[in-house]
Amino acid sequence: MATTIKDIAKYTGLSISTISKYLNGGNVLERNKELIEEAIQTLNFRVNEMARGLRTSRTMTVGVLIPSLENIFFTSIVSNIESVLLKEGYSTIVCDYKEDHQLEEQKLQFLFDKMVDGIVLMPLPDNDNLVKEIIARKIPLVLIDRMISNVNCDVVLVDNLNASYDAVEQLIIRGHRRIGIIAGPQNVYTAQERLKGYIRVFEDYGLKVDSRLIKQGDYQIESGYHLLQELMKIEQPPTAVYVTNYEMTIGSIIAINENNIKIPDEISFIGFDNQDLARIVKPALSIVVQPVQKIGETAAQVLLKRLKKDLRGFPLVARLKTQLLIRDSIKKVEG
Repeated sequence: MATTIKDIAKYTGLSISTISKYLNGGNVLERNKELIEEAIQTLNFRVNEMARGLRTSRTMTVGVLIPSLENIFFTSIVSNIESVLLKEGYSTIVCDYKEDHQLEEQKLQFLFDKMVDGIVLMPLPDNDNLVKEIIARKIPLVLIDRMISNVNCDVVLVDNLNASYDAVEQLIIRGHRRIGIIAGPQNVYTAQERLKGYIRVFEDYGLKVDSRLIKQGDYQIESGYHLLQELMKIEQPPTAVYVTNYEMTIGSIIAINENNIKIPDEISFIGFDNQDLARIVKPALSIVVQPVQKIGETAAQVLLKRLKKDLRGFPLVARLKTQLLIRDSIKKVEG
């Protein structure tokens, strides 16, 4: 027979109202909390989440909507979001919309139907109507990695502009002037910011930007592969290349290996996103490392704050710093 609240009341000696208050997220005395938790474990009590959701309008679930489950950057963030939410008693429903606008809308409706208490979203660009719909439903929302203009909501970002600035500056300091960049799609906020950083450092050093050295990919392995080869085939190829995401970094390295291009003797190289990759490839890659753990933890903490009706600092825009690891893939060149 299933354990009931009455069984917990009998075990603890507490009133049903106190136990119900605790199970529905209310505050009770610390001693009472300990007694109730002991009873839950001993009696193997399970909360009926559906029933509780109908009573309290809370399901203790959070929806996380990301572009792809195949992207290690996205899934690492999700893992860290889950770790924080789990400690607060929240379950996570993770949805992948495969970079498709229509599927993004369908998955969002799925989360609405599941009556999630809050949503963490990495949105497609130019889909502000989707974000506005979430806000209109008064569901707490935190955007990650990408900002959408004309909407007021909490956002957790990486300082992408300065990440690129710092990386390219290190190449300029070492004498490089012909520096190629493999940027992302220019309708994506992160790609826009990373390209801005590249252009700004050239301007600040009084150097001319050669548009032939700017290649725009789609953040996938194949584009990194093909664009690296395009850069190396132009009349005056770059002496250094900066690649702006993990997948395109992998694609570029594959192209370099297949074409027997030597790093750093023939090309200096800075990649993006994964310290493990920097250790696997020889010579060790210089790389921009995003604070994946902090992105996930910050997004979860901000959402938990909003779920508690704490609107202080709203809308929050958190810009987290990256780390630039300089390894053996860069050499100095003579001017």
